[in-house]
Amino acid sequence: MERTDIKKLINKVFQVALPLVLGAVILLWTYHGFNFRHVYEVMDGGMNYGWMLFSLVFGVFGHLFRGWRWNLALAPLGEHPKISNSVYAIFIAYAANLVLPRVGEVSRCGILAKYDNVSFSKSLGTVVSERLVDSVCVLLITAGTLLLQSGVFARFFRITGTDGAFFLHLFSSTNFYITLICIVAALVLLFWLIRNLTIFAKVRGLIKNVWLGCLSIRQVHRPVLYIIYTVAIWLCYYLHFYLTFYCFDFSAGLGWVAGLVLFVVGSIAVIVPTPNGAGPWHFAVITMMMMYGVSKEDAGIFALLVHGIQTFLLILLGIYGLVALPLTNKTKTKTYE
Repeated sequence: MERTDIKKLINKVFQVALPLVLGAVILLWTYHGFNFRHVYEVMDGGMNYGWMLFSLVFGVFGHLFRGWRWNLALAPLGEHPKISNSVYAIFIAYAANLVLPRVGEVSRCGILAKYDNVSFSKSLGTVVSERLVDSVCVLLITAGTLLLQSGVFARFFRITGTDGAFFLHLFSSTNFYITLICIVAALVLLFWLIRNLTIFAKVRGLIKNVWLGCLSIRQVHRPVLYIIYTVAIWLCYYLHFYLTFYCFDFSAGLGWVAGLVLFVVGSIAVIVPTPNGAGPWHFAVITMMMMYGVSKEDAGIFALLVHGIQTFLLILLGIYGLVALPLTNKTKTKTYE
């Protein structure tokens, strides 16, 4: 095996192993000493599965709206894939991200290139612009949540008598280092994405088409519908998470504002490159639930079950997309211009 081949192999192993190891380490630390028997007890009789199923409906619709919005962004570029193909590509992309974080962003462009002859580079550009829009949405939701919580935090302290030492306990010692590791991992992911996309663009000569894809959002023919889809996506994501509060007695009374806080910290945590945010998401959600008076054990049960079931939904949707695509399409020639 040549030296370059060994280097490529090491790079691929690193890309796959690092997210898994990072997520596993944070999960092991978060659930150190946890009694997993209580999880089964809750599943056996302490969980409302009706609310959980209802929340999953919004998880599916969030992906549907994302697929429909993607078609709006592709239209100004002269690309008109089947709506069903765009939706299936979204399903598969999120499932692929469970194996290798962010690889789904590239794979869904390859799917449209295969089945609808959509320019890979242009669709990649629309994905970049889509992520920028999503980042703005997260920032707006975060800012709004911080404003809402100024009064909620004060009321919480008056009712519970919690003092500032609580925060010192939460973000000291090991907690601080876990947070720091998550930030460093997110920066490493960003560097890797920029580096690989830049190399890919240079090799393929696709910089112009990628840039056109990024600018497609400015030429969307139905901007109001694009905004409606964007709002619907994030509303569905929020309800997908918040409705799970009603699955458990210990979280049913937390309220929608607490749900918004946990949703925000969870959305930020999944930036860390682990499969579906496993580890960082649990750490963030458990920490914030404890701030709202939920015991560490109950918060751990909530995070474990909600994340596990929602991840299982992504797997099912990904499998469905993989099966449905070849059945509903005649394979077309790949194009990567």
